[in-house]
Amino acid sequence: MTAPTYNLWTIGCQMNEADGLRAAALLEAAGYRPVPHARAADLLLLNTCVVRQQAEDKIHSRLKFVVELKHRNPALAVVLMGCLVGKNARELPALRQRFPFVDVFLPPSDLGPLRDYLQTGGRIVPAAGVSEEPAPPPLPDSQTGRAVVAHLPVVLGCSHACTYCVIPYRRGGERSRPADEILAEARVLAARGVREVFLLGQIVDRYGLDRPGEILLPELLRRVAAVPGLVRVRFLTSHPRWVTDELVAAVAGTPGLCPYFEIPVQAGADAVLAAMRRGYTVADYEALVAKIRAAIPLVGVSTDVIVGFPGETADQFEASMALMRRIDPDMIRIAKYSPRPLTYSARHLADDVPEAEKERRRVAMEAQLRARLTEKNAPLLGQTVEVLVETIETSGRRHGRTPDYKPVFIDRSAAAPGDLVRARIVWAGPFSLIAEAV
Repeated sequence: MTAPTYNLWTIGCQMNEADGLRAAALLEAAGYRPVPHARAADLLLLNTCVVRQQAEDKIHSRLKFVVELKHRNPALAVVLMGCLVGKNARELPALRQRFPFVDVFLPPSDLGPLRDYLQTGGRIVPAAGVSEEPAPPPLPDSQTGRAVVAHLPVVLGCSHACTYCVIPYRRGGERSRPADEILAEARVLAARGVREVFLLGQIVDRYGLDRPGEILLPELLRRVAAVPGLVRVRFLTSHPRWVTDELVAAVAGTPGLCPYFEIPVQAGADAVLAAMRRGYTVADYEALVAKIRAAIPLVGVSTDVIVGFPGETADQFEASMALMRRIDPDMIRIAKYSPRPLTYSARHLADDVPEAEKERRRVAMEAQLRARLTEKNAPLLGQTVEVLVETIETSGRRHGRTPDYKPVFIDRSAAAPGDLVRARIVWAGPFSLIAEAV
């Protein structure tokens, strides 16, 4: 009997990527094999994100394509998962009415409905049935020996409820996973050839705070970094209120913990931060970055900024621009504000910054970032850096990252994915580096 096939389509954050791979692992445990094109699949797995309107628009475009495939092949199974589905079971009848062509709806980080579908007569479940494991491996068999970097969720959901953020409404409240379970999965990943793991959480620094007696993030990071086979460990995303001195000390003093912090600031004006309910001031954020850099001189720091938040004035945007010049981050993820259903800002704040002005602010901040990173990376020319090779391009050029998360393309290298290599920088651009193997 020919094995049934599946195709995975994912959009969104690293947590979504991790959820998608877990679903793929469950399918492969049931006998499915992956195919690169949706037209060749017996089952489509659509992993969704609704954090920004742009992401949701892409989902609906993809769903139109899926409807056409289902019309041509009524036996095609469609599984919709992620934040579009959400954690609220009361929304399921409306989802079924809205998307009648979908066979299975999976809430974020919940594979139970897919397991039930396969076990109770899904149309194309193989005769061998589904693995009786309570949870699939954190990586599908098809990725074993190929994946160098993996994402490992440690905190699910979020309870912070920033006024613009839909995550608490779609992924539910904050839930830390047991440390023993996380460490067991880290060992599985290492045994499957993974060399670097990201510990994930919407506010990863809060790991363990909701589980009395559990270890906290600094100790969890130390234990994961000690797993044989892993050479690098990272974590994201941090929140300025929850980055502790112990966490900074753990990164500074633990071999294998990469010197890198992703700490969204979101705005550079205290009034906007207060309207966002972020819980800190601009001065608090600057002090935190200064403390991290004092403890870890070679650290990489990236941040997020939302432009065009309701009520943000031109002067307040310029304050964000000035803050970026002062803290000089290694990367900024810039997003234009878009109101998300159920959030406080969508219900109570007028989306009063015109779209053209939002785009102008985004472009201005990106231009400033490009100019600054061009200048900031120039001194790297001629320097030798350590790179973990992640992939090999069709041209033979190797791609990987430095410990502080700078992307590097390496020429004239015979390194395999997973190798740690030394490379000399021969070209430095704002967003990537080119090097030659040493």
